[in-house]
Amino acid sequence: MKIFYQCILSVFILLTITSSIYSQQHTIISYNIRYDNNWDMENSWEIRRSNIIQMLIKYYPSIIGIQEGLLNQVQYIDSSLINYDYVGVGRDDGKDKGEFCAIYFDTTRYVLLKNSTFWLSETPDTISVGWDAALERICTYGLFKDRITKKEFWVFNTHFDHIGIIAREKSSGLILKRIKKINRQSLPVILMGDFNSIPNSPPVEELITELSDALQISLQKLHGPRGTFNGFNEDLSIEKRIDYIFTKNLKVLSYTHVNDRLENNRHISDHLPVMIKIK
Repeated sequence: MKIFYQCILSVFILLTITSSIYSQQHTIISYNIRYDNNWDMENSWEIRRSNIIQMLIKYYPSIIGIQEGLLNQVQYIDSSLINYDYVGVGRDDGKDKGEFCAIYFDTTRYVLLKNSTFWLSETPDTISVGWDAALERICTYGLFKDRITKKEFWVFNTHFDHIGIIAREKSSGLILKRIKKINRQSLPVILMGDFNSIPNSPPVEELITELSDALQISLQKLHGPRGTFNGFNEDLSIEKRIDYIFTKNLKVLSYTHVNDRLENNRHISDHLPVMIKIK
């Protein structure tokens, strides 16, 4: 009988330790899902959308940041994931119109304390196009509290302009300035998104003056292809890295460019998701 109770106690301790370790880890995914474009034909949203959900369920991220999601896409993901909620607005009107940089979060794991969106422009608190950008660009952010550890952290999700060289450089500085302004307690920070900038370019170099490229500080080497942009070309060697996750005051356990495919080997989006595990 004594041995039996010792076995039960050992199992309980093991489960407690496992639960404690898990509770300290977070899986974060940043994903440009490609906007719902009627001209995409064989790469249309209707063909890809169920696979995006399957991929998200497979990796079960704690936090998901998407780029290029239109309202119907944002709502589809929201209705397909259990125990998730999201924050975000359309960039065209600050409500429903245009692309979102939505942040989804596991409501069983986190409490949302604050959230907002600003525009990447000279007038960030009003709907606007900045500098030499072609389109409105935004950064959505939230302050989250872990229900288990009670620790708080900031998450920022953005999509830099694909045309404006000056806009991309200025956007990096603006985001760093906004982080410094609101993060007065020096809480951990996650910044993710499609930056339309390759490594060592001025926008990336600006960001790493204050934040860490999570790939460079990961305890494990990169899993997956070197790049993130595939252009829906299933035969392409994926070398162009323009999607990133940056962190501050966090330990990065792993960094992955997820190269899951459709059954016909086509890509699920024209970008690969970026996934990190942190604590």
